[in-house]
Amino acid sequence: MDKTMRIAVIGAGIAGLTVAGLLHQRGYSVTVFEQAKSFWRIGSGIILGASTAKVLRRLGVEDAMVQAGIKPDAFVSRDVASGEVMNELVFDDEAEARFGGPFVNIHRADLHKILLSSLGSNAVRFDHQLAGLNHSGDGVRLDFADGSGFDADIAIGADGIRSVVRDIVQGASPPRYVGKLALRSVFASHKIAGVAMRDCTKWWGEDRHLLAYYMSERRDECYIMAAVPSDAWSEDTPPRDGTRDDFISAFPDAHPDLMGLMTAAEKVQLLPICDRVRNDKWSDGRIVLAGDACHAVRPFMAAGGSMAIEDGAILARAIEVASSPEQAFALYEATRIDRVGDVQRISAENSWLKTPHATDWFFGYDPYAHDLAKAA
Repeated sequence: MDKTMRIAVIGAGIAGLTVAGLLHQRGYSVTVFEQAKSFWRIGSGIILGASTAKVLRRLGVEDAMVQAGIKPDAFVSRDVASGEVMNELVFDDEAEARFGGPFVNIHRADLHKILLSSLGSNAVRFDHQLAGLNHSGDGVRLDFADGSGFDADIAIGADGIRSVVRDIVQGASPPRYVGKLALRSVFASHKIAGVAMRDCTKWWGEDRHLLAYYMSERRDECYIMAAVPSDAWSEDTPPRDGTRDDFISAFPDAHPDLMGLMTAAEKVQLLPICDRVRNDKWSDGRIVLAGDACHAVRPFMAAGGSMAIEDGAILARAIEVASSPEQAFALYEATRIDRVGDVQRISAENSWLKTPHATDWFFGYDPYAHDLAKAA
């Protein structure tokens, strides 16, 4: 499509910054609107599969991602109580060559900073909360809570699981609470001196799990996230502070290595785990969705970040080659929906990497290797 088109991206998260960076690189005029007043170092860790490295390689920031994060030696699955190793997927040079890129753990804030570096200095407009989005003539009109507005040719809704744009495209509906509570903590690694800690380990219980990993090569910070059943929460329950006792009481029969990790937790956050009922309507006219705005997945496969970055790659490709927004969005949807549907299903099953199984279809995926609508 014509590179004089004005493209508005709503949401400066992973999906939004990825597609904005790729379109900016291709010479498009892109403006990103973010409701936060600024970026600051909040959040926790994220795991990125090799498919994302292929996208960041195109952006010229793959090395920066690797340097800011850590290439773990392996993904290890262990039994919560016995400590038995149930699976070990080694990420050595051979695996990196087979998958076409590294597996990386990184802090979300570091990833955001890297993605932001691929855009122009004035590409993101902070403190812009979307209040309205409507088709207007041959374009789209964005209205913001502060009374300002913006006219665009295309609007990309990348505003997360509670997406305002999603409600416009699909109709209003709340996120779905999946019946599990997330417990999260980041703490200094010296707190676990003497505890056997691999770079990336998932501890599996019968109806709960805990994922633990380092977020940089310094290995000076450890991130742990548990998912445990709870009927006392809902999709509207706000996050709150917890304590290490919330971790320990959730895993009373924990192996000593796991107990050592939980005992080290200091600042603990509790929040409901939500997803969205699958809906394959990702666009409406000149408005399209990306990332969690259209396919929020449960965090049990650690695939949300990878899906968001892959979305950005395919959507940018489609916009460049198509003759109209509608054609671009049709190509994007045809290429992405089946793959994302598989990830949604496997994430809900919470079976990924528990025991040895085929992984090349996921880690080896290349958003640039095939014609659009055939890449899935």
